[in-house]
Amino acid sequence: MRAAAQRNTTCLDAVSFLGAGAYSHHVPAVIDTIAARGEFLTAYTPYQPEIAQGTLQVLFEFQTFLAQLTGQEIANASLYDGATAAAEAALMAMRVTKRSKVVVGNALHPDYRAVLKSYVGNFEGTELTDGEPDEETACVIVQSPDFYGSPEKYHTWRKKCDDSGAMLIVVINEIVSLGLLPPPVEADIVCGEAQSIGIPMGFGGPHLGFFACREKFIRQMPGRLCGMTEDVDGKRGFVLTLSTREQHIRREKATSNICTNQGLCALAFTVHMSLLGEDGFKGLATLNHEAAIKLADALEKVDGVTVKNDAFFNEFVVELSKPAQDIVQTLADQGIIAGLALEGNNLLVTATEMTTGEDIEAFTAALTEALS
Repeated sequence: MRAAAQRNTTCLDAVSFLGAGAYSHHVPAVIDTIAARGEFLTAYTPYQPEIAQGTLQVLFEFQTFLAQLTGQEIANASLYDGATAAAEAALMAMRVTKRSKVVVGNALHPDYRAVLKSYVGNFEGTELTDGEPDEETACVIVQSPDFYGSPEKYHTWRKKCDDSGAMLIVVINEIVSLGLLPPPVEADIVCGEAQSIGIPMGFGGPHLGFFACREKFIRQMPGRLCGMTEDVDGKRGFVLTLSTREQHIRREKATSNICTNQGLCALAFTVHMSLLGEDGFKGLATLNHEAAIKLADALEKVDGVTVKNDAFFNEFVVELSKPAQDIVQTLADQGIIAGLALEGNNLLVTATEMTTGEDIEAFTAALTEALS
């Protein structure tokens, strides 16, 4: 196992500018220490509140963080990952509107699109398409920042949805962006990936899906909802308020067939957010954006490189003078993970608070040589 593991290259072993849905952020050591405490660590879903108060409280606080970050009224106790959260959002919109068409409005992450196709495409009479909403559209899905790193403005999509009677779903792939970008209050549902806070990249998982929406849709929301109450003595207590999965009873008629939530990952997120606080979260977002600006400025000075984004958070596309896949392989042989090669000469690159000035210098030097 050790020999097999040593064949892997991680972002800690190399200079890395890879993002595209899994981001290299600092994970404080204290998170594992707190998460391992008996009050919080649990092997399964907290059906018995009398022995799971710590877990229920963490999930309640997780929901509170997500509602505040997204500008929505309620959030559930986490989902598997961003892709399945987006698919659940589409199914929920179809239930609410009683329509069968799902429209992707901008550059959605291709993995999310693939999962959406698997979910939506397996219901008779449903359709997944791109473009503009019409009277048959259940929802429009918009990602911000989009797959290419550009932030999205929501008011235009809100008007299109209002005119057609469709719901607006906003997908957030990089949750740290909400430290600088305005919350998507225009949306009916906000969902996505929260891996960036408290959770290592882990070769693609496990990750942490989140889901928030307007309170009027609470009965159609997938997963579970934890709540705070008082016992007969007036003491604060936490309970499992809503669990709409019903897969063991209603099967294909169930609100959701999600089996459990990412409790341990939600715990890590909640601990990290509690440590950061509001100012710390905004500061983290600022560090990410500043690192990306430094990277973009350095790359612009390299002959054969053009930054294509007008605006970005911590991720953007550059156009190279040679095929991107060839450049990625060339730099990989030098211990530099250059980013994600897109079609043709386009390369998607990412910078986070983990990106140092030395990393950028090494990248630009290697890129200059490879493009010469």
